[in-house]
Amino acid sequence: MKKIEIYDTTLRDGAQGEGVSFSLQDKLSITQRLDEIGVDFVEGGYPLSNEKDAEYFRRVQELNLRHTKVCAFGMTRRKGMTAAEDPGMKALVDSGAPVVTIVGKTHDFHVTDVLRVTLEENLAMIADSISYVVSEGREVIYDAEHFFDGWKANPEYAAETIRAAAKAGARLVVMCDTNGGSLPEEIAEYAQKAIAALAEFNVPVGIHTHNDGDLAVANSLAAVDAGAVQVQGTINGFGERCGNADLISVIANLGLKKKGYDVIGGEGFDHLTELSRYVYDTANVNRRTSQPFVGQSAFAHKGGMHVHAINRAASSYEHIDPQIVGNERRVLVSELSGRSNIMALTTKHNLQDDRELMDKILAEVVSKENQGYQYEAAEASFDLLVKRVAGVFQPHFEILKYHVEVEDLVEHKMVDLVTEATVKVSIDGEIRYEVGEGDGPVQALDVALRKALNERYPTLESMHLVDYKVRVVNQEAGTAARIRVTIESADEDSVWGTIGVSENIIQASWNALVDAIEYKLYKDEQRGKLPARVSAESTATK
Repeated sequence: MKKIEIYDTTLRDGAQGEGVSFSLQDKLSITQRLDEIGVDFVEGGYPLSNEKDAEYFRRVQELNLRHTKVCAFGMTRRKGMTAAEDPGMKALVDSGAPVVTIVGKTHDFHVTDVLRVTLEENLAMIADSISYVVSEGREVIYDAEHFFDGWKANPEYAAETIRAAAKAGARLVVMCDTNGGSLPEEIAEYAQKAIAALAEFNVPVGIHTHNDGDLAVANSLAAVDAGAVQVQGTINGFGERCGNADLISVIANLGLKKKGYDVIGGEGFDHLTELSRYVYDTANVNRRTSQPFVGQSAFAHKGGMHVHAINRAASSYEHIDPQIVGNERRVLVSELSGRSNIMALTTKHNLQDDRELMDKILAEVVSKENQGYQYEAAEASFDLLVKRVAGVFQPHFEILKYHVEVEDLVEHKMVDLVTEATVKVSIDGEIRYEVGEGDGPVQALDVALRKALNERYPTLESMHLVDYKVRVVNQEAGTAARIRVTIESADEDSVWGTIGVSENIIQASWNALVDAIEYKLYKDEQRGKLPARVSAESTATK
């Protein structure tokens, strides 16, 4: 089985993506995670570019890395000086990184018009830089920038550049599709030519692709099939412009789909989803729900025919078992759903054998969605809807009254606004009336409702808001449009979504909030975390 090295550049190339930034601790934590999953190389950054990267190379030496080699990244020496005199080269060596990745020019146009040196001087810069770093006891990976554009324009000179790197002691030459515009067949063709050009040095090639043509992963796989032994990329495809090759997809395709390739030691695939989401959350970037293999929607089924089929044979609409990559199958419910969707989502209620009830639930879903509800991201509200339609919903509290007031403390100036909410509820016949303040009406209502409920239901202390989204359902209605509010809540055990729809944004928010609390209490009740109810009378609707 052929070993394919995985080289991660999330911390350097990925951080060049718009909206992506990592603190020092972020970079160290991600390095640790990448090591745990079995990534071979992690590029930490350019030690001369900023103090954070310099400190990273000092601190990373304290990590007990079992598998990963840390790489320092930099450019060839400057023109007109030796490599030993160049501050950038000295910083690479002084970083202490066992591997140094040096990027140099392959395209003659970039040499003469961008770098503004002669073609001969560029070859000397490549050779001198690599020789110096190797003489200092470091392993060198050479990144041939603009390799494919350079080979198309001047194949003889492009071959000279990578041969100069190999002759100087580089252990690997990486072909970079820097502009991201190459096609898979081009990648394969020029990879074979690069391998032939380096044959006498016994130096292999790697691949580094960008995603400007939405082909970065496909191009990486094409290069591997042509003989490349290393793939460079980033977790989730982070990177400048359209990003880099997504290593999540590269690893999954090479390790699970293609025969004869060994990546990350043949293990760790079931942690890919966890790793992907960890990097999203650490970078504070929204997750891409449709991301292959690890996205929330990667194994989500909405059409009734699809759900009916996967209930019989999951492979009918899934290319792999989602658990292999640490993901999970999700069945969505909407007006497109059939009885199969409802059955799949109601198995925990033991209602799936009641076909009449299934039809009632489906009819209610269709009716609700006509009003603007969507249950894909509000499975907790769907769970409560099932209970209500089945007539088994027993509310933990009854809303008697609520009121919100916003007061401007400074006359004629929109500053120091105070929002006050009053909530009157009945809990097992006991009336509770509470007042809460907040930065806005939703927070004020949340504060007041919790004050009313916390004494009876202390587990609510562990519940907190994760996300709050507002969307107009029927924009053509202007200010009278219906508003859809989705709330994501969490506790120490799980995360759940609820939804509310109304022409009044406060009412929509209130409905979603009440559902979130009811779901939390039902969940805790099932786990034996709540005291027994005073009243056992069942109420079908609130």
